Amino acid sequence: METFEMEPSLETVKAICILDNDGRRLASKYYDTVTFPSLKEEKAFETNLFSKTQKANAEIVMLDGLTAVYRSNVDLLFYVIGSQTENELLLLSVLNGLYDALSQVLKRNMEKQGLYEHMEVLMLLLDEIVDGGIVMETDPTVLLHRVAVKSEESGFSEQSVANVFQNAKESLKWSLLK
Repeated sequence: METFEMEPSLETVKAICILDNDGRRLASKYYDTVTFPSLKEEKAFETNLFSKTQKANAEIVMLDGLTAVYRSNVDLLFYVIGSQTENELLLLSVLNGLYDALSQVLKRNMEKQGLYEHMEVLMLLLDEIVDGGIVMETDPTVLLHRVAVKSEESGFSEQSVANVFQNAKESLKWSLLK
């Protein structure tokens, strides 16, 4: 029997995709530029992945030498993709962390429209969960705390924009008085 050794790697996630119930991309993040060198390959893979999983009742599928774990909802399909030798439980923990954190953000109303309205939070969640293919965090509570802190740090709220406008108006007023 032939044995082969694989070099260990921290880069376990090749991609995270969210598709709608028609197979169209809503959000995706690819971490492997060798397997997916261009948008064309990404789209072809997503089409193939959707056609393979839309009628399946499993949570794990092997496709094109990759392992994909997925979860479907009302009109959303969530996928986490790793190599064919990747531990499915690790990929599933990434999927569950993303899904649970996002469901708390969307107040358990996991639909396409809600996802569009909170796209910036989704992108922050993806960045907090996986960085360059390396799993950083999967606990939904920790993820939500980090995203909430980052959202506050960004300073782009209606109140902060109003404050910037007010400060600019006051400084203009002072410069006109001088």
